[in-house]
Amino acid sequence: MPFALLRYGLSKGHRPFRDIPATPDLKRSYDVVIIGGGGHGLAAAWYLSNQHGIRSVAVLEKGYLAGGNTARNTTTIRSNYLTSESIRFYREAVSLYESMSEDLGFNVMFSQRGQLTLAHSDATMRSFHLRAEMGKLAGARIEVVDAQTVRELCPHLHMDEGGLHEVLGGLWHADGGTARHDAVAWGYARGAAAKGVEIHQRTTVTAIRSTGDRVTEIETNRGTIRAGQVIQATGGLNGQVAELAGIRLPIRCFPLQAMVTQPLKPFLDILLSSANLHTYLVQSSRGEIVIGGGSDPYQLASTRSSFDQKVHLAQGALHLFPFLHNVKLLRQWAGITDMTPDYSPIMGASPLSNYWLDAGWGTWGFKATPVAGKYMAECVATGKVPDIIAPFALTRFDRFALLNEMGATAASH
Repeated sequence: MPFALLRYGLSKGHRPFRDIPATPDLKRSYDVVIIGGGGHGLAAAWYLSNQHGIRSVAVLEKGYLAGGNTARNTTTIRSNYLTSESIRFYREAVSLYESMSEDLGFNVMFSQRGQLTLAHSDATMRSFHLRAEMGKLAGARIEVVDAQTVRELCPHLHMDEGGLHEVLGGLWHADGGTARHDAVAWGYARGAAAKGVEIHQRTTVTAIRSTGDRVTEIETNRGTIRAGQVIQATGGLNGQVAELAGIRLPIRCFPLQAMVTQPLKPFLDILLSSANLHTYLVQSSRGEIVIGGGSDPYQLASTRSSFDQKVHLAQGALHLFPFLHNVKLLRQWAGITDMTPDYSPIMGASPLSNYWLDAGWGTWGFKATPVAGKYMAECVATGKVPDIIAPFALTRFDRFALLNEMGATAASH
């Protein structure tokens, strides 16, 4: 260890550096108020201040910074979706993740290792060919691979030859990867704060007042403020917060659980998933095996975990890698997925002219963080909805222009 670093660490007189300034007093008004201090809200604040020069911005977070779904996911990043609109959108998200550490000057630990989704039937293989062709048209690196290539990509995998879940092939998505969820949030928060954005933790929105078709005031537990424009990005609480503004969203909430094992020597270089087993796995940089699956089959706005889901996830993981049978679990957690009828998000304009929606992400929220922040900021700065997010408008439900992404997740729903 260099002596200068040791001397600095032992010094009693040095001043600690704060990435995020302490929560300030609320001002009477702001040009933009962002409700929700998770990844999406912080990304929007960074793009507003960094690309559009809008710095009178307040981010209101009812808990602690990025303590909601941003801290309760499995950090998967990918763009192998079903519809052309979604593939195009998430392909840009992947591109933004690729340059995020450099753009923010903050290491988000992006690791682009590729994702392999297993096929256990001929029908799944046929559907994978469609997804691969759709992805290629949007510029994503997606291809169908045979069983031998699956073995080469994941040599420790149990192929279950002749069994119920025999692996016939897979969908290889070379763009797939992971990033450190808290680093993403803190990188955006630090960058936005450096530009003058105020981040208000422990600030709960209790009422949203409007006159005509415009929001005029937002009432919080720390005071009332006026807002020129408002962005709502509150994860599993999107339905409740929208109701404060008099907006009813077609959203239902379901728990989404995951768990992690003790650290092991590296053996899983890729992201691996099986829709048949409703299980996906990825090994973290610390050696832990992160195990996730589909949403619970009942509505509940809660982040509690359950023993039944632990058993289910363990069974899927053990089928794929039987040698994990003596590995200990370290922890289990859950997030709240705000699901729409077509499993696609709601972005852009609302019935109120200065109130913008970033909601309905279901299980896709973390991977969309940078691209959602970028285009929500553009909505506010220009007053217009960019073409790339126009298909995700709330009004699509009135027009029957749904974007069906059911089954696009690696673990199905």
